[in-house]
Amino acid sequence: MNVTQKTQGLTKTPKTARGHKTLRLLLDAAAGEFGERGFHEAAIARIAQRAGVAIGSFYTYFESKEAVFRALVGDMSAQVRETVAPVILAAPDRLSGERAGIAAFVAFVRQNKALYRIIDESAFVAEDAYRKHYNDIAEGYAASLTAAFGRGEISDSDMTIRAWAIMGMNVFLGLRFGVWDETLTPEAVAKVAADLITNGLR
Repeated sequence: MNVTQKTQGLTKTPKTARGHKTLRLLLDAAAGEFGERGFHEAAIARIAQRAGVAIGSFYTYFESKEAVFRALVGDMSAQVRETVAPVILAAPDRLSGERAGIAAFVAFVRQNKALYRIIDESAFVAEDAYRKHYNDIAEGYAASLTAAFGRGEISDSDMTIRAWAIMGMNVFLGLRFGVWDETLTPEAVAKVAADLITNGLR
């Protein structure tokens, strides 16, 4: 992923390929450090060490531990959107897109298990970043549902409520079948969840 100002908290936006690579290394290292130790026990020195860069390189891009944490929340939020949204939109219709999107999200979580600890902790460390994470996803989701209604693929309703309801389901599916247990395939989880979205409980 090309890192840009979407990562809140950046002191400096890289202008070269080398700068983007260093920033990517720092954000990935921060994900490992915060994911394992939590915000309060994490250390800037260990983030730099994990990234394989001098500590001065850290301060080139971030002024503090909170700054890199905020940037990481924005970066992970963008990764979720950029992973799942194209999968949904590439499907032949919205309902099959929902199924594909759930599978893509569960698979993403399995490769990025630190996501949950970092996002949950942001509610206490950087509440504005926490709210932005969910609000940005919900706004995009509601807009894409509205577009699907315009194409005649789904029924009419309050798309904001629908977006938050589906997001809530995905969050807990990711926790249960992405972080806690990988026994079922993402596709098996998505099949059952998509049936609920399509047909409801009747």
